[in-house]
Amino acid sequence: MKMEQLFLALLEAARCGKDAVLCSIIASSGSAPRRSGAKMAVFTDGSTIGSIGGGAVEYESVQLAKRALAERAAFCRGFRLTENQTADIGMICGGQVVVYFQFFGGNEALALWKHIVSLFGQRKNTWLVTKITDGTARQMGVYAQDSGLCFANGIPEEEIRPLLCVRAMLGRGDPAYYAEPLTRAETVWVFGGGHVSQELVPLLARVGFSVAVFEDRAAFAAPALFPTVVRTICGDYSRIFEELTIAPEDYAVILTRGHQADFEVLRQVLQTQASYIGVIGSRHKIAITNRRLLDAGISESALSRIHTPIGLPIGAETPEEIAVSIAAELIAHRARRGGGGL
Repeated sequence: MKMEQLFLALLEAARCGKDAVLCSIIASSGSAPRRSGAKMAVFTDGSTIGSIGGGAVEYESVQLAKRALAERAAFCRGFRLTENQTADIGMICGGQVVVYFQFFGGNEALALWKHIVSLFGQRKNTWLVTKITDGTARQMGVYAQDSGLCFANGIPEEEIRPLLCVRAMLGRGDPAYYAEPLTRAETVWVFGGGHVSQELVPLLARVGFSVAVFEDRAAFAAPALFPTVVRTICGDYSRIFEELTIAPEDYAVILTRGHQADFEVLRQVLQTQASYIGVIGSRHKIAITNRRLLDAGISESALSRIHTPIGLPIGAETPEEIAVSIAAELIAHRARRGGGGL
């Protein structure tokens, strides 16, 4: 489930004046089934949306959320998962998680949910920030890299900046500040709208990437073909920068239909500071393209930035399998970039 759907459900509940409890994993260790940032909302009718891992933790969390609804309360609870505790439900994972339960009454958070929902689809770095004192949330707000903090003016920005990473982070002390990414400025630019792209794009969207497609054939750049992307562009592969800008946090995934288009896109993309550059193709095709790039003045060090053949080596053959291998490599790259504050 995409995080946007959870906040849309919270927004709809608030519009109807319905109470809700937001359950969030704010810390985890070991082999817990879900990591920090996983969320589930529980509503007064007993319905839920989202997941914090299933099994015993989720079952007990639903019961605690019902208590929080009845008491209009907020609190944290830790869960320790051992083999003996989880074997009977098919979860031999171990580990520990801390779940934070926060009550939201009626439409009291309507403006916050509206603001959060409005952020999805925008190219900006934002985080949900919560101040936790004595196990109870005192404030919740949104921090945007371009405009600072809103909805929680009492949270000191200097305290939360070290926590602003691509992974959810919980600070130490009391009060403690918890920050988790909501939206990211990064875009995956997919060059080519063929069969592999048609399998890859929805998969990337499902795992939280913002994706745009560039094609030189109108039929393969049709918005209806890629309903989950933020943008489709029909343009000239030899002049991509007439239509787009590639930022340092962006990804370039090159899946065009031929050698010449690959060469043209790579020649331009290698002049940017793109975080990731990958190109599909056989080793023979890649060798030919690299020789042409060297002849065009591209340095060996620049060529070393290219991930090729693109995707993790899982023996993929079909477009569906190749899409899985590419998505996995992008997920791994995103995870490696997960350290350090801004």
